Formats: sequence, C-alpha cells, structure tokens
Amino acid sequence: MSILLETKNLELAYGAFHAVNGVNLKVAAGTIHTIIGPNGAGKTSLFHCLTGERQATAGAIHFDGQPLMRKPAHARVGLGMARSFQLTSLFQNLSVRENLRLAAQGRDGARALNFWRRVESKREHLEMADQVLERLQLTARAATLAGELSHGQQRVLEVGMSICSKPKLLMLDEPTSGMGIDDIPIMTQLISDLGRDHTVLLIEHNMSIVMSISQRITVMSHGQILVEGTPEFVRADERVRTAYLGEAA
Repeated sequence: MSILLETKNLELAYGAFHAVNGVNLKVAAGTIHTIIGPNGAGKTSLFHCLTGERQATAGAIHFDGQPLMRKPAHARVGLGMARSFQLTSLFQNLSVRENLRLAAQGRDGARALNFWRRVESKREHLEMADQVLERLQLTARAATLAGELSHGQQRVLEVGMSICSKPKLLMLDEPTSGMGIDDIPIMTQLISDLGRDHTVLLIEHNMSIVMSISQRITVMSHGQILVEGTPEFVRADERVRTAYLGEAA
C-alpha cells in the first residue's frame, strides 16, 4: 500500500512550548486514518502544519512524493489537499447549490476569476455541484440558503464543498462537532462512503465513529504520538483505554 502523506520528526514550537513534538506520521493512500487524543494533544496543530496554516519549525512533510515544508497553503491545495474546519465556513447567504458550484469553480485556480464567461458556461461546475448534492442527500435543499440549514446539514455541506475539488487527501477536523444525535449517522455514513474514493485524514472525538470507520488510528498526547495501529490494536492498549476510551470501550 503506497504512502500518500508522510511526516518526519515534525515540530511546531512556540518558544519552549512544542505543540507538535517530533511526529512521524504515515497515511496510506485509500484509507480512513483518524487522529484522536484529548484537548491540547496537538491534533489541530498538526493539521495546521500539514495544510500550511502554520509553518512547521522543524522536520519534513511529503505529500504524494513532493516536499511540502516550503509550499504555501494554496499550493498544497493545488497538489490535492482539501480541509474542512471545526467551525463552518460557508457562504451563508448563498444557496446550497451555489456554495457547491463555487467550491467546484475554485479548482480552476486563477482561471476561476475569469468574470467574462457566463456562469452557465461553466457547466462542469454545476454538474459537479449536482453530483455532490445527491451524494450529500441535499438535493431537495438545493435552493435553500446555506444559513437556513441545520447545524448538522451545514457540516455535511462543508464536507461536500471539500470534495468538489476532487482532492487526493480529504482532511476533516472534528466533522461531527456540535451535531445533534440525528445528524451524526448521516455524517458517519458520508465519511465512510468518501473513504472509498478518497484518502481521508480525520480528527474526531466520537469514539464509536472512530472505531467503526477507521482503518488506522493515531493517538496523540502532548504533541507526540502515543499509540498507532488498527482500531483493534488501539482499543486493546491500556493507556488508550484508560485515558480516552474508558474501561467500557
């Protein structure tokens, strides 16, 4: 199985404090790889380093065989990385379909700003939006303003916007955060489904979701990797059971 994303001794330091402290991570292509750990473990800081939101202070990152450390965030997107955030980042006053169409248009880079072509001439963007709408089970809400969706539906839409760019790696930062109990199964099924077409790197706090859809799990603590392996291996580790999963897990 080929490695799509790899870090070597990755660090993110703020003075003497290391938010990420010597992380060696390998994400295999075609897998759902989940990162777990308590608040402050360094999960989101690691994501920031991978996407270029923060400049790692030491180590190396390789994506699809290319070094990333000196590449800005937009260049990493261009290589096939897409990320959703803990907080939704939708165009609240545009329709669901328009949000998806704009996300698909963003694949064109600078050409996306060519205002001299009619919107309808970008048929492929609309077709992509409609395909994703169906996949998200939001076709009936296509004309609804994004701001009028439930929180759970907004999170689903944001994931949909991420896949409009046809990424090689889809990075999801706590996609079920703040979701109601009725929406969580929809998101869980969506992520599982996306795992058949994309490599997914996931930060998630809901352990039932993590254990049910992940092929590999990395447990972080104090900016470092504590344990890594299959769900069965991680579940059996006493440090993980005690600290994160609970004895009943």
